[in-house]
Amino acid sequence: MAHLFKPGALEGVRAVVTGGGSGIGLAISQTFLELGAEVVICSRKQDRLDLALAALSPVGKVHATVCNIREPESVESLGDFVAEKMGGLDLLVNNAGGQFPSPAEAIRHKGWRAVIDTNLNGTWYVTHEMANRFFIPSTSGTIVNIVADMFRGFPGMAHTGAARAGVSNLTQTLAVEWAKYGIRINAVAPGIIQSSGLDQYPPEFLQGIAAKIPMKRVGTTEEVADLVLFLASSMAAYITGETIYVDGGSRLWGDNWEVPDHDAFSVQSQSGES
Repeated sequence: MAHLFKPGALEGVRAVVTGGGSGIGLAISQTFLELGAEVVICSRKQDRLDLALAALSPVGKVHATVCNIREPESVESLGDFVAEKMGGLDLLVNNAGGQFPSPAEAIRHKGWRAVIDTNLNGTWYVTHEMANRFFIPSTSGTIVNIVADMFRGFPGMAHTGAARAGVSNLTQTLAVEWAKYGIRINAVAPGIIQSSGLDQYPPEFLQGIAAKIPMKRVGTTEEVADLVLFLASSMAAYITGETIYVDGGSRLWGDNWEVPDHDAFSVQSQSGES
């Protein structure tokens, strides 16, 4: 894959990518590895990690461990794994997340909690652990949070809109509080991206979606990874507290989809954390 950055630009950088076993997280991990970083990926599912390792190991130095970011104890174990395998951490990408489409009135309490626990609480647990364990003691560190295109609300997915907006605000808050520790933190908000994440949505939910995007196409995982790479690099050394959209202009115009009717399809009760 061609990069704006010179080969070896991330040599010596130690990175964690949550949800790095598939979709956008896999593309981010591959991009980092191609430029020389050492990467730990984590996922709730061992089989997903096995497939990712088979794809990523020929590219660079990568480690994998199972982690449920909803559970603080599991996140602490992730910290132990990072310390053992890499001896420290320079870069964290909070990519793991999950949601399902549903009209707001049909979201069950269990489904709401699952999405909030993954997207908001999970991001907090990982960020808090890695900052206190690695970034604050070393007075350096870079964090990139993957959120979602919730610039005009998130009709059809109220739970994830609320959670991702919370992460965007958290990004702003921590950027100010942790600047004194040499920590930069930004967020990337992908629009409709062609990835395994779309498997969560019924076909009718996405029918004709490209025509509703100003650029008339969906995005790629590589396009998201390139933005994350920029924010993680020294080229973005004076950027912190921002949420940057990579969505073909969707946040500015048009309806991405019709809000589903209650009976339009089977409403799920669990999120699909990567």
